[in-house]
Amino acid sequence: MKAYSKDLRLKVLDALNRGMDRREVGRVFGVSLPSIKRWLKMRRESGDVEPRPIPGPPAVKGELLAQWLPSQLESNPDLTLDEHCEAFEEGLGVKVSRATMCRTIGRLPGSWPLKKSLP
Repeated sequence: MKAYSKDLRLKVLDALNRGMDRREVGRVFGVSLPSIKRWLKMRRESGDVEPRPIPGPPAVKGELLAQWLPSQLESNPDLTLDEHCEAFEEGLGVKVSRATMCRTIGRLPGSWPLKKSLP
């Protein structure tokens, strides 16, 4: 999930400064009360509401898989999820699970068949 933009955070805090109720601000801008409280605390402590960087190392598999998968599906549409996983591991040396493969295929534009044709 991506962080709310700094622009939205500033608009929310500006509405609070103008005297709007926190619950009303949350409804108007579509943000939760805990987020509003967190942004108020951040502004009070540091003077800024810049989103924090995402912790941990950057994701590697997802980006590689998203680049590799469309051409793989075009050339081999009848492979199973396990066979796509094996091909990915052989081609790029990175192992992915069936669940990751399935989610990535589901996020691709267009529709890919779930059932495979008979040999």
